[in-house]
Amino acid sequence: MRIVLDVSPLARPRTGIGNYIRGMVAGLTEAGGGEHELVAFGPSGPRGRQRIREALGELPVDLRLPLLPHVVRTAWSRAGRVPVERVVGKLDVFHFSDWMYPPQRAGVRATTVHDLVPLRFPEWVEPETRRMHGRKYEHAARSCDRVFVNSRFTGNEVVELLGVGEERVVVAYPGIDPRFRQEGEAADLGAPYVLGVSTLEPRKNLPALVAAFQELRRRRPDVILALAGLEGWEREPLAEEGVRLLGFVPDDELARLYRGAAAFAYPSRFEGFGIPVVEAQASGVPAVVSSHPSLDEASGDAALRVDPDDAVAFADALEQALERPRGEGVEHASRFTWRACGEAVLGGYLD
Repeated sequence: MRIVLDVSPLARPRTGIGNYIRGMVAGLTEAGGGEHELVAFGPSGPRGRQRIREALGELPVDLRLPLLPHVVRTAWSRAGRVPVERVVGKLDVFHFSDWMYPPQRAGVRATTVHDLVPLRFPEWVEPETRRMHGRKYEHAARSCDRVFVNSRFTGNEVVELLGVGEERVVVAYPGIDPRFRQEGEAADLGAPYVLGVSTLEPRKNLPALVAAFQELRRRRPDVILALAGLEGWEREPLAEEGVRLLGFVPDDELARLYRGAAAFAYPSRFEGFGIPVVEAQASGVPAVVSSHPSLDEASGDAALRVDPDDAVAFADALEQALERPRGEGVEHASRFTWRACGEAVLGGYLD
């Protein structure tokens, strides 16, 4: 088969969705064993094209990276004219992503839905994100032969909210980059630290973590809270005594931060999957995770689960985590590989 994969989100600094796309492409190259032609289609600007090359450079894929401004990509999707084959040639599968959904003449049409936050909780996302994803969801439900999801939870959401038949939904769990492991250099922040990893946005519920940490710090004044992630649109202040805002960190540094952490905290209100939870567990860190059911699959049985809006209960769980042995979540995390993701996606195309 000739499989064309929209990788345009890799044109931006990589967070969850970009990491998933890069990992899925790598997993497909493993699962396909060289039997299929993979085309990475990434229309973007000059800087974005360079980022895509850096992300996919060592993978055996054909790069098709036309210079195309965002406004043109958006108009292409809305117009529903000029099939993607005019740009990439004949194809057997077109798997579009978050930013655009151009038409195609033939072949399997597929997409990935990472979560339905813009529909469930529109107040938690920016207006442009809400508009963009709303159009994509409607289009995907109407036109796709396969809708891939990163968890059973999100699959149920797609069936319920988008009306997609269960037979069209395929779960392809994310994998864990091998750099997230127990062995290796660990970060030293000068004190024991609790690590939080997420974009600074309302859904991630970081003010609740800061409140719980202030309760913990009254008991353990030696502990600090380190928050790593892109600056987003969280309006509540996070800079309190003992809190360090690290900003975006590259994956190699993030792996060191996981290994050096005394505990990991993830207070999110809602997720599609929650990959930082599994990264932390793969790194051997005791994890305290929101009790919301959207995080059940990422957490498994190893993480401590608690209502993140109960500051005292969350602080209690963090205190327990600081005393727990390392490595309890490693076996659970080992289930999530990019090869397994690639096999699930390839199987979905072939069914």
